[in-house]
Amino acid sequence: MTSATPNDAAGQAERRVLIVTAVAAERDAVLRGLQGSSRFHVVAAGAGTAAAAAGTAAALAAGSYDCVINAGIGGGFPGVAPVGSLVIASEMIAADLGAETPEGFRSAAELGFGSVTVPGDSGTVEALTAALTAAGLAVSTGPVLTVSTATGTAETAAALAARHPGAAAEAMEGHGVAVAAHALGLPVLELRAISNPVGPRDRAAWAIGEAMDALAAAAAILKEVL
Repeated sequence: MTSATPNDAAGQAERRVLIVTAVAAERDAVLRGLQGSSRFHVVAAGAGTAAAAAGTAAALAAGSYDCVINAGIGGGFPGVAPVGSLVIASEMIAADLGAETPEGFRSAAELGFGSVTVPGDSGTVEALTAALTAAGLAVSTGPVLTVSTATGTAETAAALAARHPGAAAEAMEGHGVAVAAHALGLPVLELRAISNPVGPRDRAAWAIGEAMDALAAAAAILKEVL
């Protein structure tokens, strides 16, 4: 675990925020943007829903926090979230948790196994969206889909978009982080910087550096909002 060093804004010193990323590179980009604020504790928990949920739960058990954020890079749905832009989740959805049936995919919720959606904290989503926009950063708000297998074809991208109208981005950790936070009644957000479009997989065309810079820029704004 890595935490920032002291540099708190007046009036916010008591509010502590846990930020969970998947990998160290995302953690480092967030820390670069936070510039040493001790109110934020940043954890690289590992890739995937299980690692994200376990890492979030462990961090929450070890400390006291007022808000939880899942932050990192991800894929953006074409026409909604272009490469280099930011997405704030209105809700975090376990998009491939369910079963295949003769009639097509059915979510765990449709099968009667409970909700697959955790809403983002609406007031904070709105405030952060407004602050990022005011800072001149391109930002979209919409559902962010958590998947165990990253989309690699146009057909899968179209199926996901049809099942989840308005979906803005796809990543692999948000729902796991959200479930752990929600279990303790904590407000939760997911923030994604878009490195690639959701669809046919072309790793050579991913703009990871640009996405990391956007993530750092967004983290700098977090200090002013939270």
